Amino acid sequence: QVQLVESGGGLVQAGGSLSLSCAASGRIFSVNAMSWYRQAPGKQRELVASVSRDGGTNYVDFVKGRFTISRDNAKNTVSLQMNNLKPEDAGTYYCNAAVRSSPVSVLYVYWGQGIQVTVSS
Repeated sequence: QVQLVESGGGLVQAGGSLSLSCAASGRIFSVNAMSWYRQAPGKQRELVASVSRDGGTNYVDFVKGRFTISRDNAKNTVSLQMNNLKPEDAGTYYCNAAVRSSPVSVLYVYWGQGIQVTVSS
């Protein structure tokens, strides 16, 4: 079993910054892509940013230039630095990781429990 635990959310004024972190633990052989998703109230969960094992990144258009995703393969962690936050960035942020638990196992996608980000205008 693998657990993802997020930290770092909270309340910030528009224009401010927050940093989210997510640590994967448990039965891990390797971690492939790691991602951050966001779910605003009444809306579907959507991808915000992802990072591959070799460090390649992908961002949704509305966060490009403001958010930075990074990972530490040795610690199985992924972070999201969020700058110049806007009220529309608010929501519950979820960490996501594709994990292989053994050399012969298939990849399985795990989710964190979610962490709240609130941006006041």
